[in-house]
Amino acid sequence: MTIIPNLDAVTPAVLKVMEQTTDPRLREIMVSLITHLHGFVRDVRLTEAEFQKATRILNTMGQQTTEKHNEFVLMAGSLGVSTLVCLMNNGDNGATETTQSLLGPFWRMNQPQTENGGSILRSPTPGQRLYGTFTFLDRDGQPIEDLEVDIWHASPVGLYENQDEAQAEYNLRGKFRTGPDGVVRFTSVKPVGYPIPTNTTVGQLLAAQSRHPYRPAHIHLLAHKVGFKTLINQTYVDETDYLTSDVQFGVTAALIGKLERHSGPHPIDGDIGDWFTLVHTLVLEPGISTLPVPPIK
Repeated sequence: MTIIPNLDAVTPAVLKVMEQTTDPRLREIMVSLITHLHGFVRDVRLTEAEFQKATRILNTMGQQTTEKHNEFVLMAGSLGVSTLVCLMNNGDNGATETTQSLLGPFWRMNQPQTENGGSILRSPTPGQRLYGTFTFLDRDGQPIEDLEVDIWHASPVGLYENQDEAQAEYNLRGKFRTGPDGVVRFTSVKPVGYPIPTNTTVGQLLAAQSRHPYRPAHIHLLAHKVGFKTLINQTYVDETDYLTSDVQFGVTAALIGKLERHSGPHPIDGDIGDWFTLVHTLVLEPGISTLPVPPIK
């Protein structure tokens, strides 16, 4: 490395050092990162004040990340990066539709084991009853037996249980296992669209861009079994207000489940007012089954 004579010499000098990285994949990433990052700085002619503000923003985002909130995951979704990475790495590397989706910032390990067909209501939760039926198939259309499936979603007030002291631990969360038919059935309440947190850096960005903070109603799931790539999914229900304007850019056609309203008595639970069914079929790709690092504890 030489003494830098002028601004035109900065990028080549840094790239020369990056190219000395011994790990091939890390070298590829760092060379591309420097090329695009330096190109961005030149393109927008970043000022010193803007650079200092950017570093403060990143520091603040780190401070805003806690055991119950992950600001960087939230920002990645709000910039469309999470969806881009997902679609690039699934569905034959973006060639076909996929039921793979975003993990989101609220998955927790060790969700309570729940019998197939059981309820994930663990504390009084107002809302219309929802009966979910998810079918899991392999690429040949065959049901996947003995698949472990985590299911979780926000309450009708728009909060996950770890955000809301009024909810019991692991409310609206459960761990299921498929039978020979590859099906998981569960009982819950109908989810609603909700705003992502707006009292942090992401909220400031949305306000600056005049964007709403809402996500369409959805159910999260994570399914894994040896021999299959772990399926991370958000199944969206019929919330047309936000399906086409999701703040996290997460909705694709393959992720929308079939939601139906029913007015008569439920065949098992009787007269419970209007109730809903949500049906969706999900396909797992062959691959290595690994669990993601939980974004919260």
